[in-house]
Amino acid sequence: MLYSKYLFSCVFNDDAVLPEYKGSTFRGVLGHSLKKVVCALKRQECTQCLLRTSCVYAYFFDPESYFQSMVLKGGIKAPPHPYVIEVPEGTRRFYKQGDAFDFEIILFGDADTYLPHLIYAINEMGRSGIGKKTGPKRSSFQLERVTASGETVYSSRDGLIRKDVSARELHPDGGMAHEMAAPSVDLELITPLRLKYQNQLEATLPFHILVRAMLRRISSLCQCYGRGDPELDYKGLVSRAQKVEISQSTLQWFDWKRYSSRQEQAMFMGGIVGSVSYLGDLDEYMPLIRFCEQVHLGKQTTFGLGKIAVKKVGR
Repeated sequence: MLYSKYLFSCVFNDDAVLPEYKGSTFRGVLGHSLKKVVCALKRQECTQCLLRTSCVYAYFFDPESYFQSMVLKGGIKAPPHPYVIEVPEGTRRFYKQGDAFDFEIILFGDADTYLPHLIYAINEMGRSGIGKKTGPKRSSFQLERVTASGETVYSSRDGLIRKDVSARELHPDGGMAHEMAAPSVDLELITPLRLKYQNQLEATLPFHILVRAMLRRISSLCQCYGRGDPELDYKGLVSRAQKVEISQSTLQWFDWKRYSSRQEQAMFMGGIVGSVSYLGDLDEYMPLIRFCEQVHLGKQTTFGLGKIAVKKVGR
């Protein structure tokens, strides 16, 4: 599956007040801005729109309408979104005029070809403003540049997009460099991880539940944005995962509040954070972990939840 990651560097034109956890806010405002930019039938619901299978907005924000005729394997009910927004860590809320604000967007598969649409929409998003109103309007910002792997892709100085950076391939089935002899691995859950097992949100993370979530994420992404469902031993991987033990854990449930503009109410959005160490025969799972380290995991990944990182691999 193709994978690309872009850093959007912005500067506030006004004093700004943002929520502590900003991913949901940015996702919502970006959706409104992109729809305003690309939607031909703005009063039409995506599910009823004749253009939904060729619409950039539907591709990013309503993939179920975009992929209406696709039947996903493995019991996956809905297509995943082709992007993840990563905002800065921490709970800073107040920004002064001239303060920098950077965020990253990860794109999967053909989503990379729509980068110009995203850049245009984020420019419009900056003009419209974001965050809490600090007067008659929300705080505006300037998108100064977009970079990938340190290379400039877009600069506000000339308004040109230089698409010289190639997306790279992610392989969940051993195409990545294989980490041999891994009897233990330490994982950090950087942003809240929301997983359901047997229709219940999990507050703990036995290895087999982690593996089930990784396989669902990998399978759904590869079916929609890659080369199809990868040839993995799904049942065997889950079965063998039950033999892997937790050797140490600081995991805890963390609740945070976001405002849903669709439902017009505040909502609690909890998940697991902290660190966990697994002990067992982990060699065959390392490519899966490394894949999900790049693409996030669980529910609400679009606004940055489910970011995991390998802190240590035992030898």
